[in-house]
Amino acid sequence: MSVVNLLASRLDRDDEEPNIELAQRLASEENLAGIQEIIENLSSKDKRVRHDCIKVAYEIGELRPELISQYALRFIELLTSRDNRLVWGAMTALSAIADTASEPIMEHVEQIVSAMTTGSVITVDKAVLTLSIIAAVSEANNKAIFPFLLRHLESCRSKEVPQHSESALLAVTALNKEDYLKVLRERERHLTDAQLKRVKKIYRTLDK
Repeated sequence: MSVVNLLASRLDRDDEEPNIELAQRLASEENLAGIQEIIENLSSKDKRVRHDCIKVAYEIGELRPELISQYALRFIELLTSRDNRLVWGAMTALSAIADTASEPIMEHVEQIVSAMTTGSVITVDKAVLTLSIIAAVSEANNKAIFPFLLRHLESCRSKEVPQHSESALLAVTALNKEDYLKVLRERERHLTDAQLKRVKKIYRTLDK
């Protein structure tokens, strides 16, 4: 039976539980044919099927990133889609496989940066996480990406500073630590008490 028939929309369900269950099943069974079918249906003419499939894809990525890593370029292609659900879903998938598919993603890092400029809140959140993970892979990646992350932290909305700083922390090294801390200290006066508490937790982490 086609795995598409197990998607929420095909079961006349309005919740995501069938998609989550399908992702868990495909991951646990290492059903590569079923996963390929999910990826192929990201181009389905049925919008609901497309949305279900991107949900299944990134849920698999959270469980077993290696099972969807080979589709990194497909997710990158989706970043230019007119369908916002596919865009932020694809970025979520990329954040899940960033470590296992760092090379192909690094080759298309400009597309990730471009998607951030017009993307939704989730797209931006997951893009920062993806870039941070990629930047942590190698010194060369770090030199190319970390300056952009710093500029983003300098200019992003105050309410985004804690989460995006936590993501960027993954790529902090002895060489860029002081520049990173300088940016955070400059943003402190614009943060609420709750936001500042999260940033100060980062300071404590780096002091260890």
